[in-house]
This record gives sequence, C-alpha cells and structure tokens, in this order.
Amino acid sequence: MIKLIVSDIDGTLLEDGNNELNPELLEVIVKLRKQGMQFAAASGRQWVSIERTFDMVKEKIFYLSDNGAYVGLHGRNLYLNTIEPKIVWQMVRDIRKEGLIPLVSGPDILYIDEGDLEFYDWLVKGYQFCVQRVEDLLQVEEPYIKVSAYRKTGIDAATKSLRERYQDQLKIAISGDMWMDCMAPGVNKGAAVRLLQESLGILPKETMVFGDQMNDIEMMNQAYYSFAVGNARPEVKAAARFQTDRNVEDGVLKVLRLLVED
Repeated sequence: MIKLIVSDIDGTLLEDGNNELNPELLEVIVKLRKQGMQFAAASGRQWVSIERTFDMVKEKIFYLSDNGAYVGLHGRNLYLNTIEPKIVWQMVRDIRKEGLIPLVSGPDILYIDEGDLEFYDWLVKGYQFCVQRVEDLLQVEEPYIKVSAYRKTGIDAATKSLRERYQDQLKIAISGDMWMDCMAPGVNKGAAVRLLQESLGILPKETMVFGDQMNDIEMMNQAYYSFAVGNARPEVKAAARFQTDRNVEDGVLKVLRLLVED
C-alpha cells in the first residue's frame, strides 16, 4: 500500500514560473489523505511559495523546501540544515564574478541585491516567494539554508567552474535551465524524503515520488514507485522505474487518480 506521495513542483506539476495547480489535484490530495496517504511537495522553492501554491490543502501536506534544506508543515519547522556563513559569502562573491545573479535564502525569506525590479517582480508574482531586496547580500544576518545563482538560460554551462570549485564544500544542484542551488553537504530531496519516511515509519516500498530534473534523482532512489514525467531529463527517466505523461498533460494527476478509491 502507498503511504507517502512526494512530488516536485516546477517542471513536474507546473511549467516553470507558473503557480496555478489543477484544482482537481488538490481535491485528489484530500481524498488520498482520507485514505491514509501523506503528501509532500519537494522543491527548490522556499516553503512560503509551496504553501501559497497549495493554499487549499496547506494544512494537509508536508513541505520539503529549498531542495530538502527545510522540512516542515503548516506553521511548523521540523528540520533545518544551515550552511557555514563564510562559504555562503565566498560563493556570492564568485557568482557575481561569473556575471550571474546571486540569491541567498534564510528559513523564511529569499534575499536579493537591490536593482532589477523586473526580476524581483517575477520572483514575487511568478513563484510567489517572500523576497527582500537588500543593499548587499553579504550583510544579511540570517541562518543560511541555500545560496543560488540565476541565469535566464544556460545555467549548467555557466556554472561549471563554480561547481568544480565548491563540490567538496556544498551540495550543488542544477534545476532547469535557470537555477543553480547550493545547500549544506548531504542535503538533497532524497535525504529529506528519507527523514520524513523515518519520522512517519514509512518504507521506500510504500513511497511514490515524481520528478523531472537532476535535483530529483536522489528522490528516485528513495522510493520503489519512482516516476519521471514525460518532459523529464533523460538522466531522471533512467533513474526512475516508471514514467507518466508530461507536466502540461497532468501526468502526476493521472497516476494519482488511480489511487483514489471509489
């Protein structure tokens, strides 16, 4: 029996930058909860954005946010994994040197440098992040759980040298074509799923996961019922046992419908 369902958001449930879930998905989550199945949203997004996206069911799901650096549920932080500040500051400097946009995440707020209002509006209105513009990211006094680099396209190639330089100091994940996220060593979505499984007494064979990007691969290894959506990267499809339709064709919802009892 399936007891835990975990899904990525952007590229899996939604198109990147979109924030409108199919209302039927939320209805199905409620039905599955009544059948004894837990649901968790696992994302590089901050928990505030996840909660706003799942507003209708926000009290009924778990949040595995910031690529697993934050594990919680509505109104409660269960687990937080922070990064050494000196490493964050150096990474911010190096991201700037590469001509990329740096972002720093605390548990509740995403910080960006003052300047590009269009970028700020996109983060707030598109992803529905809680964002604060500051004069200098290096002056932010906050427990750091993630430092990110943004580029409109080609983030993988643009961050190759950074990833090589910091591979022993940070867990680095590429998400889509725009984001590079850096967390404390050992932090990833799979580790967060494992933590949740252990807390709830749920086995990998009782777990179903969905994803599309490289930062979802660790999740695939933590569940027997691992699904790549049709638009997933080849590496994710290779890591998953099963495949469903594309995100724009409600691939996740099509599988979850099969679990709903009449």
